[in-house]
Amino acid sequence: MRLQLNLFGLLLFCLAILASKPVAAQSFEGEKSDWHGFECYDFKVGDRPCKLAVPKEPAEGKPWVWRAVFWGHEPQTEIALLKLGYHIGFVECTDLLGSPEMIAQRDAFYKEMTERYGLSKRPVLLGMSRGGLCSLNWAVANPDKVRCLYIDAPVCDFKSWPGGRGKSPGSEGDWAQLLKVYDFTEAEALAYKGNPIDAMQPLAEKKVPILLIYGDADEVVPFDENGEILIKRYREQGGPIEVIRKPGIGHHPHSLKDPTPIVEFIEKAK
Repeated sequence: MRLQLNLFGLLLFCLAILASKPVAAQSFEGEKSDWHGFECYDFKVGDRPCKLAVPKEPAEGKPWVWRAVFWGHEPQTEIALLKLGYHIGFVECTDLLGSPEMIAQRDAFYKEMTERYGLSKRPVLLGMSRGGLCSLNWAVANPDKVRCLYIDAPVCDFKSWPGGRGKSPGSEGDWAQLLKVYDFTEAEALAYKGNPIDAMQPLAEKKVPILLIYGDADEVVPFDENGEILIKRYREQGGPIEVIRKPGIGHHPHSLKDPTPIVEFIEKAK
């Protein structure tokens, strides 16, 4: 009996020692580099190149921002959020233009981030330009897995860009790529009713907050063919959306020089 008590006491002592030790930092795989003073890891999920920038101290719940396209372009919002403890994730799907294959690729990346690394199951989605198709389409397919969206000069109807079937000059190369990845004929693409402007009801029902920033002189992705339609329809469906207009600004530059309004929107969406 005395031996059993001694062993029990030893076990409690060992557990106390282990509990007093600091928890080891999260271990990430991939090639490590410096990104604006933060650790950044390059790796692959399937055959897709990925990146993950890591805060010095993760915020509660391990929130993260999921950039759709153009890693490193106008990064001021992400840098500010890294300082607040957010991770920043990216999987290269630029060529997939919001297609069903893109959704599958992003599903695999989401699983890696949430199950392997324990990041929040409701990331912030960030989509600039054609990244609007990417972020919005994945969000519509996964409305329960989105904290909020920040979209910037977003493509919301591919008939506008890259299709060039309105005011936009479009892009012949990107239009050909879109027909390929969606497996559409041109007639099928022009008749398609699954663009973000047509499909926001699942997000509106979940009251997913959206921040849309645009330049009112944008000729590449005209506001009245894209964001304006999405804003009107989302509000009619009961979805919460905030809008920041940049007078006299074209398609570039994206974002805001001072990202404070964007950061405040994201923080408010907790």
